[in-house]
Amino acid sequence: MTDPQSTPDHGDERKVRVSKLMSERGLCSRREADEYIERGLVFVDGVRVTELGTRIEREQVITLATAARTEQAGRVTLLLHKPLGYVSGQAEDGYQPASVLITAATHWPDPRAPRVFSPAHLRGLAPAGRLDIDSTGLIVFTQDGRIAKELVGEDSRIEKEYLVRVEGRLSREGLALLNFGLALDGLPLKPAKVSWQNEDQLRFVLRQGRKRQIRRMCELVGLKVTGLKRVRIGSVLLGSLPVGKWRYLRPDEHFGSPGKAAGRPFVPRGAGGAPARGPRAGGAGPRRPARGGT
Repeated sequence: MTDPQSTPDHGDERKVRVSKLMSERGLCSRREADEYIERGLVFVDGVRVTELGTRIEREQVITLATAARTEQAGRVTLLLHKPLGYVSGQAEDGYQPASVLITAATHWPDPRAPRVFSPAHLRGLAPAGRLDIDSTGLIVFTQDGRIAKELVGEDSRIEKEYLVRVEGRLSREGLALLNFGLALDGLPLKPAKVSWQNEDQLRFVLRQGRKRQIRRMCELVGLKVTGLKRVRIGSVLLGSLPVGKWRYLRPDEHFGSPGKAAGRPFVPRGAGGAPARGPRAGGAGPRRPARGGT
């Protein structure tokens, strides 16, 4: 067995930092990995690693000490139905952060998530992604770096679904461009799934989150967004969670891309198996947009 700290190998291009591999393998975030390494809670092929920057071969086995795994199990992830008028992160321009809504009084109890609220659940809690001040719907707060990376990491493939009320005329060509072919700030956008949800509302499913992306996409095809609600992140639904309320992520819920195993897109179902019409995106009622155009 080779002691991973006995040979620096910083010039060996084949070797990778332990913290980077831990993040890639979903063990924790890189910041958490460095913390665990400093505390002596990381083992490579059974050998304790305590030196930051240690590099190893990609095929070597990394394990966490029981203390680290216990800490991870105690970290919480919360789901908030963000109202209009709150920013996702730090307060800005006089607007409060959505985190001020996470209190004992606004907890929405779920018998399938039997956690009891504790002020300790607010420590280190951070938004995993953003939702614009003039948008409403599902936003995730977490203490768990693994979940943050899964949702907002550069290689994240988690779908996010939105219901978007619009004004204006949308041609068939415009709808096709919303699905693929647009660029923002000179950079092409990843393919999206955009379709009519009902006569005045579009359904967007994205795998990326550029700033004000949906509004800017709609502007490029002649539409004005009058209401936007995020209703799903991965396989986790907003569901019936009231505006301004939050709940704990349940043990049976995971953000991993829905429908992946079956090779088909996720489609929420309503009663009787019909496609769910879903909650309406908030905002002022728009004129009914024309579907027309050839």
